[in-house]
Amino acid sequence: MSAGTPEPAALVETPRPRAEGPVRPVAGAPAAASSSDEGPLSASSGWRLILSSLARSRLGLLGGGIILFFLLFCFVGPHLYHTDQTTVNVLDALSPPSRAHPLGTDTEGFDELGRIMKGGQASLEVGLLTSLIATGIGTLYGALAGLAGGVLDSVLMRVVDTLLSIPILFVVLIVATRFSSTVLTLSLLLGGFSWLVPSRLVRGEVLALKVRDFVAAARMMGATRRRLVYRHLVPNALGVVVVNITFQVADAIIAVATLGFLGFGLYYPSIDWGDQLSTGISYMQDGYWWLIYPVGAALVLVVMAFNLLGDALRDAVDVRLQRR
Repeated sequence: MSAGTPEPAALVETPRPRAEGPVRPVAGAPAAASSSDEGPLSASSGWRLILSSLARSRLGLLGGGIILFFLLFCFVGPHLYHTDQTTVNVLDALSPPSRAHPLGTDTEGFDELGRIMKGGQASLEVGLLTSLIATGIGTLYGALAGLAGGVLDSVLMRVVDTLLSIPILFVVLIVATRFSSTVLTLSLLLGGFSWLVPSRLVRGEVLALKVRDFVAAARMMGATRRRLVYRHLVPNALGVVVVNITFQVADAIIAVATLGFLGFGLYYPSIDWGDQLSTGISYMQDGYWWLIYPVGAALVLVVMAFNLLGDALRDAVDVRLQRR
């Protein structure tokens, strides 16, 4: 630079006045995430997500509504619509639908509408009890097998494979002829042979869960195998368990109807929908349609409703797993 050229003035940064009061966000700018939004999805949030997804499923709501209707119909209905389901009235047998008997009477003079209510009670009770027994046994068995791994897991699963190869219906029929058929005995019998599928499902879920960090941390802290199963693995596999319960109920209702249709159902005075179908099928060609169509429609609707609810729950659980 020559001597005659003046030097440029030094650039002085003029301080800007600070804005007083809180800073207002600019319109259109994304809001900062709060600390409450950070962190993993909690268990309560996961179940809320499942319920919200289930509430958006029309088929799931339809299935739940049908199940609620039949629960009220079978267990509350007899208290509002009183019928005699123990005294045989041959003079009133096979009466067509009328004001006194909206769905007619059966071959022994029993009111058919009240008969469907009573048969539905037994079918739903056996279905729910069977699903609880099968799910309880299968969940513990599958969780222990998946957590143990190695040789013990292989032996336990080979036992399950062997039992699955046996035609369960024939075994149930043989045992049913030996013991008196009641709601409790049928539930124990069906539940004792229906835990195999839940055990395989829970085992697969446990195999995926036991490699997670929270299980490794629990082991490092000295958690016993029993605590791992009851405190960590089973609660996190509840999604699969809950979905399986709905399908177990539907399968148990069909099994009870099959036994009743074949003549190995509940003993008098108890009755189930399968017994009613077995009686009505003999008179179907004679025009006594009320003996088979109403009870058949009830059986189909209940089984369909539990399957619809199970499908909706499965989709909701998948949404939760994707959110993870």
